[in-house]
Amino acid sequence: MKSSFSEIIKDEKPVLVDFSAEWCGPCKTLGPILKEAKDELGDAIKIVKIDVDRNQVLAEKFQVRGVPTLILFKNGEQLWRQSGVVPKNDLVQLIRSHQ
Repeated sequence: MKSSFSEIIKDEKPVLVDFSAEWCGPCKTLGPILKEAKDELGDAIKIVKIDVDRNQVLAEKFQVRGVPTLILFKNGEQLWRQSGVVPKNDLVQLIRSHQ
């Protein structure tokens, strides 16, 4: 069963949404950082990647103006947002502060 985006971000644990694009250099840099953060945090977080070119309606809904844009949700509420590459340690610390 496929969950809708609005259902996914309502999870009780933090959900980090990565708005990115295939052609985006910084997005490619962020990929391994997100993987390392997921490896470190395990099941404590969900990470969802959204391609802005394929999901323009979602990108518009969340007013994504540049990629990569990271948005952290918990229980459907936006807790944090930043555009650009975020160092792994900063990201892990931020996510842990919202668990």
